[in-house]
Parts: sequence; C-alpha cells; structure tokens
Amino acid sequence: MIFTKEYWLNCIDRTKRYAKTFIKWLICSAIIGITCGAVGTAFHYSVEYVTQFRSGHSWIIFLLPAAGLLIVFLYRAGGIKHDKGTNLVIGSIRNPEYNVPFRMAPLIFITTVITHLFGGSAGREGAALQIGGSLGASIGKLIKMDDNDKHIMTLCGMSAVFAALFGTPVTAALFSVEVISIGILYYSALVPCILSATISYAITEKFHITPTYFILNQVPEMSLATGIRVIILSVAAAVLSILFCMSMQVIGKTFKKYLKNQYLRILVGGVLLVLLTLAVRCNDYNGAGMNIIEQAIHGTAKPEAFILKLLFTCITIGCGFRGGEIVPSFFIGATFGCTLGGWIGLDPGFGAAMGLVCLFCGVVNCPLASLVLSIELFGASGILLFAIGCSVSYMLSGYYSLYSEQKIIYSKLRPHYVNLYTNQEVKTNDHSEAE
Repeated sequence: MIFTKEYWLNCIDRTKRYAKTFIKWLICSAIIGITCGAVGTAFHYSVEYVTQFRSGHSWIIFLLPAAGLLIVFLYRAGGIKHDKGTNLVIGSIRNPEYNVPFRMAPLIFITTVITHLFGGSAGREGAALQIGGSLGASIGKLIKMDDNDKHIMTLCGMSAVFAALFGTPVTAALFSVEVISIGILYYSALVPCILSATISYAITEKFHITPTYFILNQVPEMSLATGIRVIILSVAAAVLSILFCMSMQVIGKTFKKYLKNQYLRILVGGVLLVLLTLAVRCNDYNGAGMNIIEQAIHGTAKPEAFILKLLFTCITIGCGFRGGEIVPSFFIGATFGCTLGGWIGLDPGFGAAMGLVCLFCGVVNCPLASLVLSIELFGASGILLFAIGCSVSYMLSGYYSLYSEQKIIYSKLRPHYVNLYTNQEVKTNDHSEAE
C-alpha cells in the first residue's frame, strides 16, 4: 500500500462521510425515540386502562359487534377501506410504491384500544409495529429524506414503539431488521434502531412502565435427556406455528369470501366471539391475556387453552378487528409449552417459556430476535436450551409466516437462495418450497 496524498484525502473524505452519517442517525434516532416513546407510553396506559375496565365489567363483551362496526366506520372515515396493517409496513421497506400514511398511526391506536376494551382477542405489538412504522415514515417525509433513509426511519419507529410497549429494546431492534427479508439483516439500520429503541425504552421507564420479565422457577441443566425433551417441544411448536399461520390465512379468506361487506363481516365475527366467550364460560381468551401467560410460566395452564386462544385470535383478526398477533402467539406458545412440557418431563414453567419463544420464532421466522427475546424475558441461564429450541423451530416451521409481505430470501434447508432458479422472491403465504 502506497500512502500517497490521494490516499490520505480519500481517508479524510471517508471519515467525514462516516461522521456525518453517524451524527445524522444520532439526531434522527433521538427524534424517533422521543416521539415513539411518548406515543408508546400513551398506548400502553390506554390498553392497560381498558383491560382493567373490561375485567371489572364483563358485560361489555356483548357490545363487541357494535364496536366492530365503529372500527370499520373509523377506517372508512379515515380514507382506508382495505388496510394491509403490518404487511403494509413490512412491504414499504422494499417497495417505495407502498405508502405508509400518517393517519395509520392514530387509526390503529384508537381501534386497537377499542378491540381490547370490548374483548377482542388481539395483542399490542402488531399495532406497535404499525404505529411506529407510520410515525417513522411520516417523520422521514417531513424532513425530506430519500427513500432509503425513509425505510430506515420506518424500521426505527417499529423498534421504538415495540420497545416502549414490551420493555425489550434489543429484541425490538433486532426483530425490526430481521423480520423484513429472512436471510438478510438490514445492518445499516442496526445503530439507528438500537438507539431509537433504547431512548424509547428509557422514556417508558420515566413514566414507571415496568418492562416485561418473568422469573422461572426452574431452568434444567443441560443433558442429553433435557436436550431431547427440548427438541420434542420445539418440533411440536414448529408444527403449531404452521397451524396458526394457516388458520389465520384460511379464516381471514373465508370471512372475505362469504361476507364481502366489511360491516357485515365484522358484525358476524363479533357475534361469534360473544358466543364463544359464553360457551367457554370465562374471559381468559378476550384481550391480550398477559395474566394467562404469567400463570403458564408459573406452571399452570388449561390443556385446551392454546387451541381456544388460536381460534379466538383468528376470528378476531380475520373478521376485521384491530390489534396484533404477537402477544396471542406468546399466549398460545406458553400454554401449549406448559401442557406439553409437563407431559414429556420438563418443568411446566420452563416448558411454557420454551413454547412461547419457539412459537414466536416459528410464526415470524426470526431466530436471532427470538433468542434475544428469551434472554430479555427469562434471563440468560437457559440460553443454550433456548438456542436449540429456536433453531429447530425456525428450520421446521417452513415458509409460513404471520405476515404475507415477509420474504424468505435464503433457504432453510440448503445453503443457497430460495430464488436460485427462478430469480424471483417467494412470498411465505404461497406455502410452497421454491427450491
């Protein structure tokens, strides 16, 4: 290497470029983190308040069909008749023709709160991705960023509101850069996403929002027998993740096929949810169900809980109510893992934790984010077992996903791209191996 004048000038130029980019993302991340932290805090307390209100007024479930009609009206009044939800946010990262409007944030905020208030079975984190993505994209437009930087701003917003709601900033950042195109990590967004999530998380702490964390009664020592049991549980979780993804798609398509009018569709779905709630004679499957998740991790779960939550959630989202699918996947995985774990000789509480993480991994195809999630939720003592569970669930869950706009870029079975022969990306909802 010859250290010429031109070489040193190039070094100085690169240093300026890196410094300028770093400072730019420091400032932008702070803006996103503060904005999304404040909105996330308001969203968290809103959902918590209506959940407590619903718990003390169980009769409100009978108003769920009317609440559904209100949700459809609000979206139509906002000029969004056919909302793609989280899929729109995910698709916008790759396709500049996908526009994430600002009005998406207040709409999903209000309608998710309505869904939780009246007993729809939905989560918060899916809504968080939509709120954050909308805010990030809108701020990017406001400060006139180019398309590539606006995509990073969208990812920052997703990370920030996710971190604000669940208190897992590292998982939030890694999930956002991993979930878009499986097999490709958006490393250019890593620093902005980490900073945005951290700032947002710090704001929620100032408002006394306790991060989600569970203490496991027992973490088994690594052994051949334990490893086999974990593999059995993770294989079962992978199969269940396929069932969940397929059920979400089939039930959603069935509603749209036979009930083309959105008002009628959500009205029928609301009535079905009321009837199901009366049939099971409890409110365990209404709302997010964080209390049931906590009970499962403490070692107690009804054997039928996972399949009932799956049914409630598929009807809720399929007919048009708003919210997310991530916390319901936690519920399904935790109750399933608690039951199966006890049957195969694992501590039921540890089985619940393993089921939660493995099912989440299977439905979103994000093994790294899932592994980090296990650490942020349960501590690092069982990291090797969780790593085994995540890897097995990821491999065997196939090309299915909760998000139809998610792309599986790299094969799960062989070391090459899935588009090696067709040179085309394959949507995960095609349910076919394009290898």
